[in-house]
Amino acid sequence: MSLLSRTTTAMTHYDIQQRRRKAIVEEGRQQQRYIVRKEEVELVETARGVRTGVYMGKDGDRPTRIIDALVHEVDPGVVSTIHRHSWDAVMLIVEGHGWTEVNGVRYDYRPWDTIYLPAWAWHRQGNDGNKTARFMTFSTEPTMEVVGGALIEDAGHTPYDQLPSITTAPGPRGDEPYARRLRRLDDYWKDYRNGRIHVRYEDLTLLVNPKGTRSTFMLDAFLGSKTSGLTLAMNQLAPGKWQKKHRHGGEAWLYALEGRGHSVIDDKRVDWKEGDLVVVDHWAWHQHFNSDPEMTARLVRVHNFAGIYDAMRCLLDPMTLEEEEPNSEPDVTTVTWPPDRRPD
Repeated sequence: MSLLSRTTTAMTHYDIQQRRRKAIVEEGRQQQRYIVRKEEVELVETARGVRTGVYMGKDGDRPTRIIDALVHEVDPGVVSTIHRHSWDAVMLIVEGHGWTEVNGVRYDYRPWDTIYLPAWAWHRQGNDGNKTARFMTFSTEPTMEVVGGALIEDAGHTPYDQLPSITTAPGPRGDEPYARRLRRLDDYWKDYRNGRIHVRYEDLTLLVNPKGTRSTFMLDAFLGSKTSGLTLAMNQLAPGKWQKKHRHGGEAWLYALEGRGHSVIDDKRVDWKEGDLVVVDHWAWHQHFNSDPEMTARLVRVHNFAGIYDAMRCLLDPMTLEEEEPNSEPDVTTVTWPPDRRPD
């Protein structure tokens, strides 16, 4: 029979807590990036059968705690392994044509489409064309790792109908706490599974907004996707114009889908071009500019505000969740926006 050992320490819980909090803040400051350039990201062959590179994430030695950003390439004739994970993710198609299978359903995509990958959904990638398909993924894996819930499972090339699924049941009737929990979570998963997976770019409508850009959601709960807070939006900057200066409580990452320009983040200028990722930290004042006098620039903004804000609403309650600098937006009333188009 073993005896319980007594834990002793010369440091109070207060001192331990203060050191821990200080270390978290300091680690974040040391890891802070303003931009990750396309040429910095090395794509390597993976066990899934696709090439992958890491813009932001621990697996690419650029740690982050909320969302990560990866790029993937699928060559013609390739079908990846099938896997699932405990976090949700979204695909932004950059080049080429291909397909994604999500829980046994195939979705064919083109450039600038988005595909939502719900948590625990089995999914694989394929390419039946003659050109390499390239896409970005943004996921909440870092958040799930922080709370101890990050799990991934790869099933090779097993057909979907032979794979295990998540099963829920409404449970017993009654008003006791356990019965209520069973019913509540069963309802949640039924609703979650019925969310929108594929958003075609041609189904979206671009409108000029008060920040001075032409924009649209590309994936969001507004469009019917049942995300945990992940959202993508395209912001088009008119030739030689800019976006209103602002800041907000959550991170915002902007993938340069097309064009060139620069951003000013807390008074630091960073120049960007197609394929770069601009990293805006929480509460950082920022503004984005189109440096080309003739061509439209397209930035795809991704963040996970809704989920994080909802979980931390008590902490954030006294704060203004977004601030804008008055009169910092451009006059776009005379801009003739070109017809929107995407690559084939």
